[in-house]
Amino acid sequence: MTTPIRVLIVDDDALVRAGLSMMLSGAEDIAVVADVADGSEVIPAVNEHRPDVVLMDIRMPRLDGLAATERLRARRDPPEVIILTTFDTDDHILRAMRAGASGFLLKHTPPPDIVRAIRQVAAGEPMLSPAVLRRMMAYVAEAAGVDPRQARARALLDRLSDGERAVALLVGQGKTNGEIGRELSLSVATVKAYVSRLLTKLDLNNRVQIALLVHDAGLADPS
Repeated sequence: MTTPIRVLIVDDDALVRAGLSMMLSGAEDIAVVADVADGSEVIPAVNEHRPDVVLMDIRMPRLDGLAATERLRARRDPPEVIILTTFDTDDHILRAMRAGASGFLLKHTPPPDIVRAIRQVAAGEPMLSPAVLRRMMAYVAEAAGVDPRQARARALLDRLSDGERAVALLVGQGKTNGEIGRELSLSVATVKAYVSRLLTKLDLNNRVQIALLVHDAGLADPS
């Protein structure tokens, strides 16, 4: 049997934690190894239970999920983080992306989509829903005229080869490796190799940060 994906749930609402635990218990390939009520408890829980994926609430009383994500992703070999969010926190979404979060879910996301997101993130494919992607792109576009990140992002992308840049732009649109391969007539293995080179060349730690860099540069296609 395949080793189950180990999940840590972080939320200050006991009912949310219980609901997520119950829902995820129905997936044979996912195991909830622990749940905690505050961001301050994340590092000890990760040390003890070694989860593969952390479902992280944003608003918590002592240490919020954004700060907890920043601390967690700064560690060596950290678990992937999926942020539980709402659409009224665009700046929070961007901060979480820069911290290295790999996915974003609404708390009322249908259970099959939550399970799918956990599997996707555990497999190394960030989960950027089209709705979150559109919201993030609009937010970055509004700030483009005053955000000094744009010049830096464009300078970084200018270092890339034509092939690397083409892959980066499609990552910025939230495309999967398979979709990128079909669009550029590349094998999935070749796309993965391109993504690995992008992470190394741009000094980033996951695909979400590649997408954010493309958006900061104002090069994402909003369609």
